[in-house]
Amino acid sequence: MNDETYWSPLVPEFTVTDLQTSIDFYRAAGFTVRFRRDDPPFAYLEMGRAQLMLEQQHDSGWNIEPLDRPLGRGINFQVEVIDAHSTLASLEALGVSPFRAVKDTWYAVSEQAEKGQREFLVQDPDGYLMRFAQSLGCRAVP
Repeated sequence: MNDETYWSPLVPEFTVTDLQTSIDFYRAAGFTVRFRRDDPPFAYLEMGRAQLMLEQQHDSGWNIEPLDRPLGRGINFQVEVIDAHSTLASLEALGVSPFRAVKDTWYAVSEQAEKGQREFLVQDPDGYLMRFAQSLGCRAVP
C-alpha cells in the first residue's frame, strides 16, 4: 500500500536485539520499510494497512527489565496476507521454521457466521509470535 497518508491507530513497537536481522525477517514476510532512523536504531514497517515498529534494544528504551527470551510471551500478532503458503515459503527460504504449520481454521464471528483463514505461526528472530493469515471468506455456521 505504502500510503503515507494512512497511519494505523494502533501500532505495536517491538524491542529487538538486532534491527537489521528483524528487518530481513519482516521483509521476507512481505513488509516494506516506511522509514528508518539510526539513533536509536528504529524502523517503521508496513504491509497493506498493517504497520509495526521495531526498535533495537538500548539503555534508555521503554522496557521493563529483564527482557527474557523469547520476547513477547503471552501475545501473538495476526497479520493478513494474500497467500499464506507463499509467505511461509519466503520465510522458510530465510531459514525460519513454522511454530504451527499452515492450516485452515474457521472462527465464529456471530451466532450465524464463521470467518475462515489459512494461517500459520512463526517466531521472529527475537521470539515474537507472528500469525500470518489468508482470508477464506465467511460461511454460515454449519
